[in-house]
Amino acid sequence: MNRICLFPGTFDPVTLGHTDIINRALPLFDKIHVGVGMNSSKSPMFSTEQRLEWFREIYKDEPKIEVAAYTGLTIDYCKKIDARFILRGIRFVSDFEYEKTIADANRMLDKKIETVFLTGEPQYSSVASTIVRDILKHHGDASPFLPEAVISTLKNL
Repeated sequence: MNRICLFPGTFDPVTLGHTDIINRALPLFDKIHVGVGMNSSKSPMFSTEQRLEWFREIYKDEPKIEVAAYTGLTIDYCKKIDARFILRGIRFVSDFEYEKTIADANRMLDKKIETVFLTGEPQYSSVASTIVRDILKHHGDASPFLPEAVISTLKNL
């Protein structure tokens, strides 16, 4: 049986914190699906297609990574792609409290799908898409928080 994992998020934009979690999870799973969730309650700064393209560019040479957009419950998408694991990154205790609540609900919906938490590297603990979007909205330099594929795109906007 393959160890298939879903790393869900809005990734608006993709940050070094996101890629840190993915890179460190690669040895743990046979396949990591990066699921760009389309949340109707959020107004993203970047299009879904742009966010997908960033991941495709960043992981173009990594066959264990697949990227797709999805809607609906994360647990339902896990079933669709045969993922038995959900990957979540944790920066602070408050992240854990929030993520544990979601993990508990997911476990009640399907006991066969387990949530795995990885803590971020200390240098990425302050990296949050919300902060990066604020920097970008105010024309600041967000490059210390972003992968090169994202920086390149932003230079061309």
